[in-house]
Amino acid sequence: DEYQWKGPFYFIQGADPQFGLMKAWAVGDTNNGDDEWGEEIKLAEQAVQAINKLNPKPKFFVLCGDLIHGMPGSQWRKDQEQDLKNVLKNTDQDIPLVFVSGNHDIGNTPTKETIDNYCKNWGDDYFSFWVGGVFFLVLNSQLYFDSSKCPELKQAQDVWLNEQLAVAQKHKCKHIIVFQHIPLFLKKPDEAHDYFNLEKSVRQEIMEKFHKAGIKAVFSGHYHRNAGGSYRGLEMVVSSAIGCQLGEDTHGLRVVVVTDEKIVHRYYSLNELSSQGIEKELLDMLAKQN
Repeated sequence: DEYQWKGPFYFIQGADPQFGLMKAWAVGDTNNGDDEWGEEIKLAEQAVQAINKLNPKPKFFVLCGDLIHGMPGSQWRKDQEQDLKNVLKNTDQDIPLVFVSGNHDIGNTPTKETIDNYCKNWGDDYFSFWVGGVFFLVLNSQLYFDSSKCPELKQAQDVWLNEQLAVAQKHKCKHIIVFQHIPLFLKKPDEAHDYFNLEKSVRQEIMEKFHKAGIKAVFSGHYHRNAGGSYRGLEMVVSSAIGCQLGEDTHGLRVVVVTDEKIVHRYYSLNELSSQGIEKELLDMLAKQN
């Protein structure tokens, strides 16, 4: 049923609730300073409340990684995970949750064990799903960042991805959209490599693969600021955090409207989305049934 296009719809993208980072950042100790996350709990609750009030309902709510701050094996990790789950349990049961693994969820250099642990807690680290004729791919971007401790897992994701892109082609889907934690790039496809994007040769290979497959957009987080750009018709959308802000943006969520021809999105502050909901222009797009 979901292979068929049924008209415009929208979903909500959030990133980096990252329970524990605000305190760690404030005290300047990002390794051990994450022993409080009351502020993040409030922000995540506000996000859930804002989403629950939306009418019409979004098709799903995707969280693009760094669910919590505590790295694998760190002291507060289990408590942070439990507190986030407690908040997310209150999401309207008609709005599915989609989780994407981030570097804090599986480690900067993931291992089979850290990935298994993530999967037990949050679900698969990569998978695909269909919504109304649109094909969505969730990727484990950490395998592109540093797979030195689990090269066979990176290879498995690569094989799987090629198979999925072949499936998408066969079903003649309306659009293909990708979710991953680390952006391919922040502003320009040929920018220098740093902590917040993928290494240039890796990036080039993925961008080219995505372009050839007709992928329209990649949504990510990780940067704790809004950014983005495009590569040969592929849009890279970098969304700021629900939690700790590292730039001038506000705690927020992105509303993404999928129409017959295009993908339109806007970042809302949590206060804005809570008090005003989605603006008329986007609602009008949703009302246009094909």
